[in-house]
Amino acid sequence: MSLLDSRIYVAGHRGMVGGALVRSIRERGGRDILTATHAELDLCRQGQVESWFSEHQPDTVILAAAKVGGIHANNTYPAEFIYDNLMMSANVIHAAYTSGVKRLLFLGSSCIYPRLAPQPMPEDSLLTGPLETTNEAYALAKIAGLKLCQHYRHQYGVMFHSAMPTNLYGPGDNYHPENSHVIPGLLRRFHDAKLAGLEAVTVWGTGTPLREFLHVDDLAEACLHLLELETPPDWVNVGSGQECSIGELAQTVKEVVGFEGALKFDPTQPDGTPRKLLDSHLIQSLGWKPRVSLKEGLQAAYADFQSSLPRSV
Repeated sequence: MSLLDSRIYVAGHRGMVGGALVRSIRERGGRDILTATHAELDLCRQGQVESWFSEHQPDTVILAAAKVGGIHANNTYPAEFIYDNLMMSANVIHAAYTSGVKRLLFLGSSCIYPRLAPQPMPEDSLLTGPLETTNEAYALAKIAGLKLCQHYRHQYGVMFHSAMPTNLYGPGDNYHPENSHVIPGLLRRFHDAKLAGLEAVTVWGTGTPLREFLHVDDLAEACLHLLELETPPDWVNVGSGQECSIGELAQTVKEVVGFEGALKFDPTQPDGTPRKLLDSHLIQSLGWKPRVSLKEGLQAAYADFQSSLPRSV
């Protein structure tokens, strides 16, 4: 049975990644897509998850559901981040196994790798050193999910595997002023500054740290590509392979938004990790490459942000 002919359950379809997956599956001609809202299915409740799988019998599962947030959220709610993500991973992966799911792809994060991992970060740097403390709780839960898939595959012979994406952005992102990631946060700040007529926007740090970004639609295509491979790796990095400094990113966002004031940096604030780049040679050797440029992706993301704003009456 081909991927598009199978019954595909996308866990977390209301999130940015899950929404992109549903769009990509439909664009490819997939029609039998299963989804469930939190009100319909609480993935942290084992009994509910097992009953749902028994009733709906998916052939393929993409586990994109997660509790996510930026540094502020991870630091403030670490117990929730580790508990919710552990429970979702364990419940879905085990229910998929017991109900006879043919294929499962688990979505992790680049934060699974050690704080001082070699750059670019290869897959085999996993568990070779301490994690970044600010998102340790989330990272540990994602490592557990990855290892569940690896060991279920080894012991039970099921085709459960994982993908570890870099920093994502795109339609359906979270633009919360405090709990968002860097791109949606910058889009909101520059947009608000433009409306307020401010003379300048100040970005924390020196602007020199390097970061990698991937449009969520590129990730969705990578996931479907992996699901069509006969023997995918246990886990594989998914990144753009392109870096830009925070300063370059802020300047590009400024241009995309149309903010005409000055861009300033506050070197008294922390920069964070100097560099964070995934080694994506493995997935590219398997036949996938990203297609959306950063400038093009930021323009689409800003349009999405504007469409998310309340309409004035």
